[in-house]
Amino acid sequence: MRWIGRLLVVAVALAVAIPCGAAMLGLGVLLDPALRDLAGALGLAAIEAILSELAAGYPPDPGMLDAVLTAGRALVLLVVVPPTLNAVVGEVLRWRSLAWYGGATGFLTALLPWLMRGAPQAGPAAAEGRITAILFLAGGVAGLVYWLLAGRWTGRPPATMPLPRR
Repeated sequence: MRWIGRLLVVAVALAVAIPCGAAMLGLGVLLDPALRDLAGALGLAAIEAILSELAAGYPPDPGMLDAVLTAGRALVLLVVVPPTLNAVVGEVLRWRSLAWYGGATGFLTALLPWLMRGAPQAGPAAAEGRITAILFLAGGVAGLVYWLLAGRWTGRPPATMPLPRR
């Protein structure tokens, strides 16, 4: 019966931690000049193209919808998967470490684009470093919020009430 309560605590903690990580990612994108310009240009162009076609009575361009859905999937992969995976591993192994939830979640979030891309590509290394740092901070915030809400009590035995001596 305790596991049902623990499952509820984990679900609520993840439901709070994931939006916090997404907010940190959004804040990082807004603070980085290159990412802010890129997100502004691509985001506004996609939204404008979809809305103008809908307003004219035409169905949206399938390629544009596919691009928006792909960006949404990538965002879910970066924001949802690392905290959920680290929460499951931490719960199964009963770890309560702040370093595990914050550090490992941040590390996994920053590592995912590098794993998906495969081989290194030519490009500005400073921009990649900033993006990796932003992703690490976003994952770290999600992991820390999860730890604050649920991770600190992982693996602790239930509280017992001392009985008086007879």
